Amino acid sequence: MTHAILGAGAVGGLVGTALGYLGEDVTVIVRPERLDAYPKELIAERPSGTITAPAWAVTKLDEAVDVLWIATRTFQLQAALDRILAVPPRIIPLLNGVDHIAVLRARFGHDRVIPGTIAVEAERVAPGRFVQRSPVNLNLASSAEPVLGEIVARLREIAFTCDFIENEKTLLWKKLTFLAPFAMVTAASGKSKGEVFADPAWKAKLEAAIAEACAVAKADGAVIDTARLHAFFQAQPPGMRSSMLKDVVAGRELELDAIGGPIVRLGEQYNIDVPVTRELIAQISARAARA
Repeated sequence: MTHAILGAGAVGGLVGTALGYLGEDVTVIVRPERLDAYPKELIAERPSGTITAPAWAVTKLDEAVDVLWIATRTFQLQAALDRILAVPPRIIPLLNGVDHIAVLRARFGHDRVIPGTIAVEAERVAPGRFVQRSPVNLNLASSAEPVLGEIVARLREIAFTCDFIENEKTLLWKKLTFLAPFAMVTAASGKSKGEVFADPAWKAKLEAAIAEACAVAKADGAVIDTARLHAFFQAQPPGMRSSMLKDVVAGRELELDAIGGPIVRLGEQYNIDVPVTRELIAQISARAARA
């Protein structure tokens, strides 16, 4: 099959490298100023070993492909979509949050857009060069299985954990109920996971933020196993830091609205109070302004 990657940062680059390594035909969509210097080979350093794949870079997608994978930052999405001139039959967004699904379906049609999520700690160290620092958990809506079932099986063979999930709300919120509390608490506190757990006040905020996110998710139609979520938090390495914390420290633009915003907005819609989430958003905004 033919694939295009829109947003070849850490996540998109890792996915593209894995697909190319498996023999899939992969095109990377890059910004015009990066085209001439983009390498002809993708390289991903993974815990299980380094993988490589040929790279074909373009600035616009003007030829049909079977699947478009979107892995931009949420605030980059609208501008990036202007580079999609040939609309593929299947579009799989791997963005944070939940709001982007409606945006993409309004633009491309409901059935073309197949929700997906990915959880991995990865970094782009140079154009076409990526480092994977944690296991990969890739989840897709079950509507993708007839077309991508074989590819997902092959991804499992190279140590991707992949599942197809029937309930799209569960698919999206399963990630956000982990990501939002962790990202916001670490970004607001400046602490790693282990440091948060060692600080009673911040650990209490984390637990409250988890409870708020889960309450909103369930009201929105997601099935969330709260006990399993807490166990997942416990299992994470003590030194783990969220991408949002790294962005705050580096003074980069944040995905705060995409990650925390849905909890606040849908909390209002379902009459669920989320005071800790609101407090964390305010603290992060203030800290980012100082940075």
